[in-house]
Order: sequence, then C-alpha cells, then structure tokens
Amino acid sequence: MHIIRRVFSRIKCRIKFAEWRRPRAILWATAGVVTLGFLIALEITARHYGGVPGPITNQAREVIFAPKPGPLYGGLALMMVVLTWRQRFIAAGAAIGIDVVFVLVRWAVGAEVPDGHFFGNGALWVMLGCAVIAVTRRTGRERTLLLKGVGLGLLLVAGRKTGDTWLLITAKTRTTVLDQYVATADHALGNPSWLVGRALRATGPVGTHLLDVVYAQLAVAAVVVALYQLRNVAAERRFPRHHLVRTFLVIGLLGPAIYMIFPVVGPVFAFGPGASGTGGVQWAVADLWPHTPPSIGIPHPVPYDGLTPRNCMPSLHTAWATAIFIHSRKGPRLLRYAGAFWLVATLTATLGFGYHYGVDLVAGVVFALTIEAALRSLDRGWDRPGIQLVAYGTTVFAALLVSYRFLPVEMARHPWVSGPLLLLAMGSVVYGYVRTTGPREPKAAPAPQPEPEPQPELV
Repeated sequence: MHIIRRVFSRIKCRIKFAEWRRPRAILWATAGVVTLGFLIALEITARHYGGVPGPITNQAREVIFAPKPGPLYGGLALMMVVLTWRQRFIAAGAAIGIDVVFVLVRWAVGAEVPDGHFFGNGALWVMLGCAVIAVTRRTGRERTLLLKGVGLGLLLVAGRKTGDTWLLITAKTRTTVLDQYVATADHALGNPSWLVGRALRATGPVGTHLLDVVYAQLAVAAVVVALYQLRNVAAERRFPRHHLVRTFLVIGLLGPAIYMIFPVVGPVFAFGPGASGTGGVQWAVADLWPHTPPSIGIPHPVPYDGLTPRNCMPSLHTAWATAIFIHSRKGPRLLRYAGAFWLVATLTATLGFGYHYGVDLVAGVVFALTIEAALRSLDRGWDRPGIQLVAYGTTVFAALLVSYRFLPVEMARHPWVSGPLLLLAMGSVVYGYVRTTGPREPKAAPAPQPEPEPQPELV
C-alpha cells in the first residue's frame, strides 16, 4: 500500500506541474510564433519595397561578415547577468578572442570593412554558443534561465535590426509627410526646435559634440540601467518581475506603427538643409530652420524623398529617455543623477539638432508612460487604477495626434490656450502615473530591532 501511495502521489504531482506549465508553455510558444512571423513579414516587406535584406538576413550575415554598428556587446553584457563571475570572464574573453581572429583574417585577405567597424562578431558567437549549451548541456531551471539570458541579449540586437527595417519601410511607403501640420501646431509651444537650435549653435562645437554623444549612445545608457536592475539575477537564479529592457523593446515595437499613421521627417529636413545629405533643400518646404520659424498657413501633405525615415511622431528618443529616467529612480544617487541628465540632454539634442518638434516630445512622454503603466499592470495584475491609467494615457495620446492633424491652425492662432492645454494633458498623465504606480511600489520593511536584555533585579 505504501508503494502504491507513493506512485499515485508522484503522478498527482506531475499532473499538477503539467497543468501549471501548460499555460506558460502555450504563452511562450505563441509569443515565439508571433515574433518569428513578424520578422518574416519585415524581411519580405524590406525586399519588396527597398530591394534590401531584412532583419533576419542582416543578423545572419553578421555571424561571418563585419557587423554594422549596434549593441552586440551590450546584448552580450545583458546575457551575462545569468552567468557566474567565472563564466562571465570566460565569455568576455572568448568574445574578444573571436573578434581578434576575425580582424586578423580580414586584414590578411584584404577584406573591406565598412566605416571601420571591426568588432561584434565575437559577442554574437558567444551568445549563440550559450544558446547551444543551454539546449544540450543544461536541464530544468538552469536551462530556462540561460535561455532567457540569451534571448534578452539577442532581442536587444534584433530590436536594432528591426528598427532599421521599419525606418526603411516608412521612407518607401509614405511618399508624403505631414510636417506642415506639426510645424503649425508647434506654434502653440513657441517653436522650441527653432529656439533650442539657435541656442545650441551659439554654444559652439563643445555643446554640439556632447549632445551628439548623448543622442547617439542612448542604448548604452539603457544597458547601464538594465545591468543595475539585473545585477542579482545570477545569485537569485531568476529575473526581476519588471525591468527596463521590456519597456525599451515594446516602445521600439509599437512606435514605428505610429510612424506609418503619422509620417513626419523633422524640422531640419522639412524646413532646413537636411543632415548627411539624405534630405537636402531640394525636398524641403523652405530653408528656414533654425533662424526663421515657419509662418502660420493652411498646412497640407508635401512629397519627400524615399530615403529619409518618417520617424518623428512620436519622439521615440524622448520615450526611451523617459523610460531610462523612470527606471533609474530606484538606483543609487549617481545612477539617478545620470538618468536625469540623460533625459534633459536627450530632449535638448532632439530639439537642438532639428530632429523633432516640441509637440513630438509631448507625445513621446505620454507614449512612454502609457506603455510603462501597461507593462507594470500586466506584471502585477490588472486592477482598476491600472486599467484607468492605461485607458487615459491612450486617450490622451490619440487626442494629441488628432489635434496635430486636424486642429493645427487653431492651435497656432491661440497659443496661450493650446500651449498650456498640451502641457496640462502631458502633466495629467505624469501625475496619474506617479499616483497610480507609487503606492504599488514595494517598500522596504524596517529592520527588526533587537529586544533589550533583561536587567537583573536588585534585591
């Protein structure tokens, strides 16, 4: 009887475990199929419209050929959060060694390296090798943890490739842009891009170079904050419930869909000489930026080239910098200061370089807070305040886009009304986010105080 009971007990435990695991397996399988289908669709679309390889082909090429600039070593760093310190040194050494071999071979055969980008293959090889080790040499929880680490690193790398393909699709499929509408609506905020652009030029090359580094290295700041959040993964053998990388990837996934709805190229392209020769005055409405703000007129869609991405509305750099600022709030003082600096510097760079209008930044903040609120609610359970915040943020974001498209002239003619209303709408989402997520943050329990030792009684 004892043996029979043990057998039935094991069968019952396995059934319960299978019941618990089945929904999670279905969820992960569904997510994998959807992601693969999305990447295949982008691959087909990129070849159809641009005649260029898509994200899958570009990523596969970098196993052998010189990689394009991207967060390959950033992805390796994120993957290594699941490894021990000994394994991290081995992985980093292997990546550097593989890169040195690739560089020597390319030098020996005289292979051309575009733009001098030599390194990155080693990081990709190590991540793929860890995936093979997880499948062949690990079991159970250790396999799952290592595969999650590899997936996190590869997602960061694939996100860059996917974003590049999205930008190409926006340029090829949206032949006209709505910059006149956005520039007219931007009068409500006082044309901040023109103002900051003139101020940045007055600072000379020092300020321009500093902001250019901040703007270009946004992914580095994200990796630093993410590494701080994931610093205990190797010790605890599990990932935290919510971290920056999730928000970063969702912003990058959903943002380009808005580009397709609201194509905008930016002030320096639509009202200036363009940058790096991709735009140029031949496509600009007028050569006005940053000295002369555009006049208020009846806006209309204008044709533009098939090279410049329509990636202004909303400002994803603003959304990502906002996410970095939010997630750095729980870090040490230095990290909090760095997060605040990166947010301010990114906002200044997006305006000062003429890449975005002021109303783009307002939409980017609302976009980031809504996504962050949705991910936190998804992780901790959908309650009434969380649902209300996500619904309200979505409504405000949609209202902003509608007003930019259909009410720009009215906004420009009444800036003392429309400008404060824009800032009030953005501030209401910020206030709702702080009020809703603040009370739900786990608070550290006070340390238990030792009980006082009993004193001997005096006789």
